[in-house]
Amino acid sequence: MKNSKKVFVLDTNVILHDYNSIYNFKSNNIVIPIVVLEELDKFKKGNDTVNYHARQFMRELDKLSGDALFNGGLSIGEGKGKLFIKTSKPFSKELKEAFIEESADHKILAVADYLSHKNAEQEIILVTQDINLRMKARAIGIKSQDYHTGKVANIEYLYKGIHTFDNFSSELINKIYKDNQISLEECNFDQQPIANEYFILKNANSSILAHYEPVEKKIVRVSKHKTYGIKPRNAEQTFALNALLNKNIQLVTLTGKAGTGKTLLALSAALEQRKNYHQIFLARPIVPLANRDMGFLPGDAKEKITPYMQPLFDNLTVIKQSVGFNSKDSSNI
Repeated sequence: MKNSKKVFVLDTNVILHDYNSIYNFKSNNIVIPIVVLEELDKFKKGNDTVNYHARQFMRELDKLSGDALFNGGLSIGEGKGKLFIKTSKPFSKELKEAFIEESADHKILAVADYLSHKNAEQEIILVTQDINLRMKARAIGIKSQDYHTGKVANIEYLYKGIHTFDNFSSELINKIYKDNQISLEECNFDQQPIANEYFILKNANSSILAHYEPVEKKIVRVSKHKTYGIKPRNAEQTFALNALLNKNIQLVTLTGKAGTGKTLLALSAALEQRKNYHQIFLARPIVPLANRDMGFLPGDAKEKITPYMQPLFDNLTVIKQSVGFNSKDSSNI
């Protein structure tokens, strides 16, 4: 008869993804092969997220253990299971036949294989985000699964800023065209729209672009506008420009594939509103050179960041002069 308490063997990538992962297995026991600690040691230096998670996990492990030994298992907390650190185990005959190389992944499999034979009454499960390692585990009869905590259950539910309604009322579409807006109550949406959410309302006969105005709680028509010589070519670009030109929206985030016009639209919207601001800045992401971050540049913090952030009009003047633009004719941009 199987013991109801399971044993989860964690791969290195689970800890690098979530350093608090050991607290997410309810009352089940957790085994960390010692080879995982060796791999974490290679990741502890650096400024990336994985480096931070490696360091934080080691601190968490040190806090849990104190002066205690791991040989009896450590209690993770009230209502939780125990944490064990297992040293490397010899390869079974089956593992030797399957894998010639004794890599870190195969050593983790050897621990899971050893536990499955030693504790036949318990369910041993390898947890890894490495699909190939999961397949290897299943090939030799070891249960394996992905680490799901922190993942989006269904990407379709992610907020995209745009909602499309295919069978929207023709009368309401005509009313929006006529009055440029309608009240939220008239639309009878299934869910309350998110502030500043955009809509494509359409049916078999007509369609319209709209925007939810959260203060007055109205659905407002969105029209195409040319900004500094740039005209949107689709609904998404129209929505982007509308948001960028809306004074009530203080921060706009545009996402999309390269070449979809994100930078161009942001620049044109900024130039269109240049009279409303003292200065416009164009900032570029700070890209490290080789493995050296911006700290290697000479000077203080201001001098280090200057190459990455300059007033927009200083750069724009240089661009116009270099390509022969007539500064009086902005429509060339």
